[in-house]
Amino acid sequence: MASSSSLRFNLAIPTSTFSKSTKLRNPTTKVRCIGWDPEGILGAPKSGHIARIEFKRRLEKDSEAREAFERQVRDEKERRRALRQSRVIPDTKEELVEYFLDTEAQDIEFEIARLRPRLNEDFFSHLKLELGKLRFAVSKTQDIEDRVIELETLEKALQEGIDAYDKMQSELITARKSLMKILTSDDIKATLLDMVEQNELNRSLLTLLDENIANAYQGNQTQAADYMEKIRGAMLKYITV
Repeated sequence: MASSSSLRFNLAIPTSTFSKSTKLRNPTTKVRCIGWDPEGILGAPKSGHIARIEFKRRLEKDSEAREAFERQVRDEKERRRALRQSRVIPDTKEELVEYFLDTEAQDIEFEIARLRPRLNEDFFSHLKLELGKLRFAVSKTQDIEDRVIELETLEKALQEGIDAYDKMQSELITARKSLMKILTSDDIKATLLDMVEQNELNRSLLTLLDENIANAYQGNQTQAADYMEKIRGAMLKYITV
């Protein structure tokens, strides 16, 4: 029979835990009323039911807040889409400059993509010509200085945006070819390993694959979507995003 000291060691309970009035309860004793506990042996009452109700209320409240936020995001997207569609695309280079100056910062990328063919050498020559005239104006006013700052900022934003857009389009073309190579391959693993060596697995390819998966699900092409999901899982073993 184990000694009392070994019991205290195994249970890691110090002797000070028990008061003199604490007694070992008979295992067969039944508690008739949980409200009667003068010595505090049972501890503080736990309001499990009330806690569950409160948790449910908070969950419903959070759900309502989340739905309200998502609805607000959808409304804002629709507002911006309608605003973009309502804008009249200008005919001349002069009007195009003013068009971009009136474009909100978050819409610059969209407008660059939509008007990329118009943002050519002829357009930037016109922009540089106007900047040159303003910079070397004999009498410089505050309006002229403000105009120079506006045009310089616009020129930089457009050039950076065009570089990013052209790079994205180039990567997209490559990604389409790479995706076709994967989808028509008889040995997916070998193809992916070969593409890793050629540095062809990148974020653009993964994004394109995700778009195809989403379109497949939307078109109820579950089998095709599941197949591409498996390919995506295999890609993630090799890709660095």
